[in-house]
Amino acid sequence: MGGGGREHALAWKLAQSPGLDTLYAAPGNPGIARHAELVALDLLDHAGVIAFARDRNIGLVVIGPEAPLVDGLADSLRAADIAVFGPAAAAARLEGSKGFTKDLCARVGIPTAGYARVGSRAEAEAALDGFGLPVVIKADGLAAGKGVTIATSRAEAEAALDTLFADGGADVVIEEFMTGEEVSLFVLTDGETLVPFGSAQDHKRVGEGDTGPNTGGMGAYSPAPVLTPELEARALAEIVAPTVRAMADAGTPFSGVLFAGLMLTATGPKLIEYNARFGDPECQVLMARFEGDLLATLLAVAERRLADLPVPVFMPETALTVVVAAQGYPGIPRTGGPVDGIDAAEATGATVFQAGTRMHGGQVVASGGRVLAVTATGADVATAQAAAYRGVDAVDFADGFCRRDIGWRALG
Repeated sequence: MGGGGREHALAWKLAQSPGLDTLYAAPGNPGIARHAELVALDLLDHAGVIAFARDRNIGLVVIGPEAPLVDGLADSLRAADIAVFGPAAAAARLEGSKGFTKDLCARVGIPTAGYARVGSRAEAEAALDGFGLPVVIKADGLAAGKGVTIATSRAEAEAALDTLFADGGADVVIEEFMTGEEVSLFVLTDGETLVPFGSAQDHKRVGEGDTGPNTGGMGAYSPAPVLTPELEARALAEIVAPTVRAMADAGTPFSGVLFAGLMLTATGPKLIEYNARFGDPECQVLMARFEGDLLATLLAVAERRLADLPVPVFMPETALTVVVAAQGYPGIPRTGGPVDGIDAAEATGATVFQAGTRMHGGQVVASGGRVLAVTATGADVATAQAAAYRGVDAVDFADGFCRRDIGWRALG
């Protein structure tokens, strides 16, 4: 379920599983069509998805994006006795409500930034007085990775609040600013067993050197060298495992992939926020490195058999992906421009995952902000970076742009 770069990476890897019979993708994209039969299903039409799954005797549904998870699609499928990879709506609140997650952290003692939850402009104004600068202002709900402002002045903080409260009431979280390296840790869990599933570092800002507005992600690499085995063990023990236990104890067990955004502070790892699905573009680099059978792994999670599987194995090499976006992103992207050179890019050894694309008159054209994720592997970050940019340079997309410094933190 889904049609972005994350879903292309999942489809690409699922298509390599020996247990796969037929793969369908809804709605998919031209890249996914290389691996799957595309079907026109609305991800929020639960009855339509269930009817299709029953008609085709589907053995597993994999939900890619967050919106249908928060909407309860996984609940509807489970109620229809259809195996599904992805958390129930009550568990997806870990992503769907930042305030819910912060309250859970406070209740269980999970290290995270100090915060205040506010529901009005006046409350927000009063709460701001308790924070220094910079200060982080977040919309409580889903925001596609872009609902965050790091305000370096009181005026900037108030401007962010003006935007969030423009239509009256809103749910907003104000947080203390944490310093350190930001890193992504992925964990598979069936509600009881939890298994680490790789690390990555994303590049959220649109401009080189991490400048400009936040985006859904302009590139990523895996593994993240800054997340040492010792720090990963601490994050699992102090952050992820207590979260999984707390969700199970509350009667809302989390089943799927839990994506922990971490800040590696001077006092240890702290939780920034959770996502209830694979990241995009982190999924692309994780799938490039994963050496196991993805179908068998996701099915074991869905059937609560994760404890029976061997530990996931990832190649030791680095994978790096560069997002090619349409001019105007992360604002209003220029769509409709032809995208050529994908085969030429893959001839360099890269893998091109399509994200915001569609077919128009037999031609692949841009249909969204992030259009391609050009992915390559190498012995180290520098080698993977060079290979990915060779692929990028083979793409012919006049309306496109990319950052030329993906991986700079690790290289530095």
